[in-house]
Amino acid sequence: MEIKKSPDGGWGWVIVLVSFFTQFLCYGSPIAVGVLYIEWLDAFGEGKGKTAWVGSLASGVGLLASPICSLCVSSFGARPVTIFSGFLVAGGLMLSGFAPNIYFLFFSYGIVVGLGCGLLYTATVTITCQYFDSRRGLALGLISTGSSVGLFIYAALQRLLIEFYGLDGCLLIVGALALNILACGSLMRPLQSSECPLPEKTALENVPDRYSIYNEKEKNLEENINILEKSYGSEETHKSTSANGDWKHENLLHKNPTTTAHTKETETYKKKVAEQTYFCKQLAKRKWQLYKNYCEETMALFKNKVFSALFIAIFLFDIGGFPPSLLMEDVARSSNVKEEEFIMPLISIIGIMTAVGKLILGILADFKWINTLYLYIATLIFMGLALCAIPFAKSYVTLAILSAILGFLTGNWSIFPYVTTKTVGIEKLAHAYGILMFFAGLGNSLGPPIIGWFYDWTQTYDIAFYFSGFCVLLGGFILLLAALPPWETCNKQLPKPAPTTFLYKVASNV
Repeated sequence: MEIKKSPDGGWGWVIVLVSFFTQFLCYGSPIAVGVLYIEWLDAFGEGKGKTAWVGSLASGVGLLASPICSLCVSSFGARPVTIFSGFLVAGGLMLSGFAPNIYFLFFSYGIVVGLGCGLLYTATVTITCQYFDSRRGLALGLISTGSSVGLFIYAALQRLLIEFYGLDGCLLIVGALALNILACGSLMRPLQSSECPLPEKTALENVPDRYSIYNEKEKNLEENINILEKSYGSEETHKSTSANGDWKHENLLHKNPTTTAHTKETETYKKKVAEQTYFCKQLAKRKWQLYKNYCEETMALFKNKVFSALFIAIFLFDIGGFPPSLLMEDVARSSNVKEEEFIMPLISIIGIMTAVGKLILGILADFKWINTLYLYIATLIFMGLALCAIPFAKSYVTLAILSAILGFLTGNWSIFPYVTTKTVGIEKLAHAYGILMFFAGLGNSLGPPIIGWFYDWTQTYDIAFYFSGFCVLLGGFILLLAALPPWETCNKQLPKPAPTTFLYKVASNV
């Protein structure tokens, strides 16, 4: 089936709008989970490290399961996956309202909601890329701000709902709002197949399907038949020895024409079985070769020193850089900041500045005179310094300023694909980006619990955020050392592995 060319507009703008609201509705609560985190601490009385697992799983599971999410979208399409994921997110949020303990939240909020968010992110990005080509960067930038706007609005909304309806009522209402994802998904119309008739098959394509069987040498097929004949012969010998003198009767049957036809059918059957066996062997060989090529390409990526440093940097960045969006409200409470001083929730400030950072850093990355890799390194170093400054902030104003700085620098996610492309090349972008996103999800899952355990151990966030800032600074300096001019040769394109070709020859029907 042929797919229409990307329209770069038209219904594509509807896709952008519904994708924006999809990310707004699904990521609003999980990213603004810091408001719920404080309530869960009071409701269940668990440690900060254990309670932080709920929010970290909701953010990390989607990234860890990104290969599965991509497979689902490519197999079923964006619309069915979006509708199904809408049920997942809404159901997980509503179930969390009835959670009897923190362990139930690990499943309902952490895994169910997290997996739904991962599926929705993949679906919205995929269908947007299908509808846009020349304006793809603009379209992706617009839909990615949905999560940041969701963080800004849901932080205040969830606090208001908790005040009026309690924690359980808040989760039920937020889950009901998430059902609007189903309406958004219904508008994600896939690109129609072209109306023009398909071209006639060439002579080679007109070969019947019964001839499509892998074969290298004719003798291999004969060897399989010989093996079957030996097996069949030994079976016949066993039968004849256990016949107790009935060989004369068998001899008469062989003279029967019906028996002769049966023998021919047996030979045909043996040949078919041999062909199937050989086909399975060749298919297994091909799959193994593909797996081997994937491992070789992965090893080749890690031979690139800049990519190896980037993998360490993104892992350390997510360990240290993600916790502020989850824990900043509790940091303010631990610093004895009065609620009357809160002009705006700190998480809302992080959310709106993240959207601003995505747009500004994305624009800067388009300038030819700016090195995107060094720009990304600068955001890591400044973010590490800002994290180390959090223990010195003892008022709402200073915490709000640091939240704005951290939110703006977190917008470096918008330039991360540019950095990956510069490092490995466009041909290997999908492979490399998948590996990096897996480790980003691992860092997202581990970061908040580690910071929470530091608090449980020391009863203060000071050492926790020193550790967090150190992780981000370490990742930035490792990447800086790898990107310096002496390592420039590491940025050269690695030679492509020779493509593996499989010859297949005409054979009989299986």
